[in-house]
Amino acid sequence: MKKGNDIAKHFILFLPWAISLLFQSFSTVSYFIAWLGSFFIFFVTLTGKIKPLPDDRTVAEQLMRPIFIIQIIFAGYMACTSIFYFLSLLGYEYLSKTNAALAIDQDALDLAAQCQRYYCLGHAAFVSGILIFMKYPVKQKYYIEKEKLANLLLMTALIAFPVSIFFARIPGLSQLYFQLSALSFIAGTLALAFALPLQKVINTIICLALYIFNFYQALTSGFKEPIIISVVVLGVFLYPNYKKIVTIVFVPLLILLFVFLPAYVSNFRGNVWSGEESADDATQIALNATLNKDADDNTNWGFLVYRLSEIEMFTKFVKSTPAKVDFYGTQLVKQSAIVIVPRIFWPSKPITEDLIMERVYSAGVVNRNSNVSAKPAFIVDAYLSYGGIGVFIFLFAYGAMAQIIACKAEKLFGGYILGTALIFSGLFQIFWRGLSFEFLINSVFWSYITMLVVFKILRSRNILKEI
Repeated sequence: MKKGNDIAKHFILFLPWAISLLFQSFSTVSYFIAWLGSFFIFFVTLTGKIKPLPDDRTVAEQLMRPIFIIQIIFAGYMACTSIFYFLSLLGYEYLSKTNAALAIDQDALDLAAQCQRYYCLGHAAFVSGILIFMKYPVKQKYYIEKEKLANLLLMTALIAFPVSIFFARIPGLSQLYFQLSALSFIAGTLALAFALPLQKVINTIICLALYIFNFYQALTSGFKEPIIISVVVLGVFLYPNYKKIVTIVFVPLLILLFVFLPAYVSNFRGNVWSGEESADDATQIALNATLNKDADDNTNWGFLVYRLSEIEMFTKFVKSTPAKVDFYGTQLVKQSAIVIVPRIFWPSKPITEDLIMERVYSAGVVNRNSNVSAKPAFIVDAYLSYGGIGVFIFLFAYGAMAQIIACKAEKLFGGYILGTALIFSGLFQIFWRGLSFEFLINSVFWSYITMLVVFKILRSRNILKEI
């Protein structure tokens, strides 16, 4: 009976979507019900009202588990960032009405509200997948001696980075570069969080050097995401021991990043991608221009409306499918299976980006002759496969798979620190982003293989010992 009641509670997650569906004739009302519905889902899940949160660690000490970090980043980005685009459709710029006489595009409002309902449905399905398979504490089969943990994290960071560079230079195996590079970054940041309270001076200096190097790489990448993730991860790892400092420093810092990064990245790309400046010079020029407010005043609002959220692209797909393009069914999953095969074994394998962009061109999202990449998000591919049913099925599977792998990692690597904080967060960081089917399934498959290889190495070296 108790088990049935627990499952029944999951229907509460879908209430906001169901209510927004009842008001679909009133686009603005329906949109805000669905948008606020995601905040309701955050509240009932993160407070343990649907299913009790794991009690084997404090909340601060388990933030890298899927119910926290993946839900907040993936679902938060997917379902909550569209508000600026919707306000823009209503004629607002920030909170000011730009032109009261300007006619509102009702069709655009209807499409945006429809997509937000899908976001709300996807969020509910995704979290339901996590909660059903969230079973802690995980029964561990192996352990690591605590006194070896800090040094192991540091060594992982130092070894994984050069190995990732090695794979980057081998044709057909470059995908392993991204996994090991992310693992090196997570290991170095986690090692820094360990070294500071333990007052390990040498470890701290090495870890700080690694973090600064990684942050510099993020700063010169031309993308906002690596910079934000660098700050978020450090804050999460430091939080258990330095709650006040992290709250006072990192929260305002993240707000400032969202304010200034659009102008910085726009300025950086304009200089370095045109070939006029080196990455170092472009970084300095972009920083000076951003801090001195020389950038276009519309850059930040334009970023919030069109770049922070992917809802505008989603509306274009919904408008064309199935009206002009049929649902894809299992085709995208089959293409993902093809992508899994390493190019080193299949040199003539179709190019992944070409496979993905074909559905973008078919939907008329961008012109086939344009030099623009507009890859659909995971929820868009879920919709393109089977419509609303696809959103439910694939987002549920997304959450379930993330949680199952996280539990497996803790089982193999002796608990939360190595299992979730290092291995899961390092190798499966793609779960935070929700990319197209082909990219995500390929990355998760090979990350899982890499996880097993790392486990075998640690077992053979007797670093992981059987209980």
